[in-house]
Amino acid sequence: MNISILGAGAWGTALSKILIEAGHDVTLWGHHAAHLADIESRRENLRLLPGVQLPASLKFEQDLLRAAATEVLVTALPSKALDAVTAQLPNYSGVVVSTTKGIELDTGHTMSAVIARRMPLAKIAVLSGPTIASEVAKRIPTASVAASEHEATARLVQEIFNTPAFRVYSSTDLLGVELGGALKNVFAIAAGVCDGLGFGDNSKAALITRAIAEMRRLGVKAGAHAETFAGLSGLGDLTVTCFSKQSRNRTFGERLGRGGKQAEILEEMVSVVEGFPTARSARQLASKLGVVTPIIDEVHAMLYEGKHPKEGLRDLMARELKAED
Repeated sequence: MNISILGAGAWGTALSKILIEAGHDVTLWGHHAAHLADIESRRENLRLLPGVQLPASLKFEQDLLRAAATEVLVTALPSKALDAVTAQLPNYSGVVVSTTKGIELDTGHTMSAVIARRMPLAKIAVLSGPTIASEVAKRIPTASVAASEHEATARLVQEIFNTPAFRVYSSTDLLGVELGGALKNVFAIAAGVCDGLGFGDNSKAALITRAIAEMRRLGVKAGAHAETFAGLSGLGDLTVTCFSKQSRNRTFGERLGRGGKQAEILEEMVSVVEGFPTARSARQLASKLGVVTPIIDEVHAMLYEGKHPKEGLRDLMARELKAED
């Protein structure tokens, strides 16, 4: 199939490689022309995915409308850029696969809803799971899930992306798959704070377990299926993002836990820390739905209210005793 990827970051670059290996005709579009030209000339995304050679057949396009003249579009954009980019493609009627993870502030919309608002003719799916870009690009085996409200679209995307090293499952719980992928970034910041404060494996295991409960509670209230959060886009993605040294959200949290200044850390990070804006929108969504989310609340307090990480931990541990859910 003819496929264009919108977003020339680490994940967009990795996806271009595996889609070509799956036999597709792939074009990569990026917002920054100089960065895209550099990747094309080197056949390597030196800044974001060093050491991974890109196939000679990968094409590059700096014009968005020309890039979008394909059967399938894959969005690998930062959440803050998705609305503006998709707004330029109102007449696109093919399949759009979102790999962007986030929750829109004020509306509480996931990224597929943003796409649906701007591209009403498109068939929309999402792809999510434990997929660290560098590992996927090096064909280190993993699995993900393709989700759409329409089973036929989910199965099509499943077939498009599936390779011997990248197994894809399908789901019709679009909302649950998206919420898992977005919320895990907030919890990964908390996991990184634990690392920065010098806590151990027990601490992180307990955090992840309670994060799953919190993710499921919020997701179900929003209309998702409970079982989705025990799958690849929930537990799977949460685990890798909380433990991986390559996780930018975990790394950001670790540096905060060590006493780093938030503004300086964000400025120095090479890639977008999606958990930072998502902490704000997730807390707003939980408040709107009346869902108790203590971990999200404490991460929000650290990021937006100046609360010290140690105080956040103290308040989490001092909560009223309850039965496990």
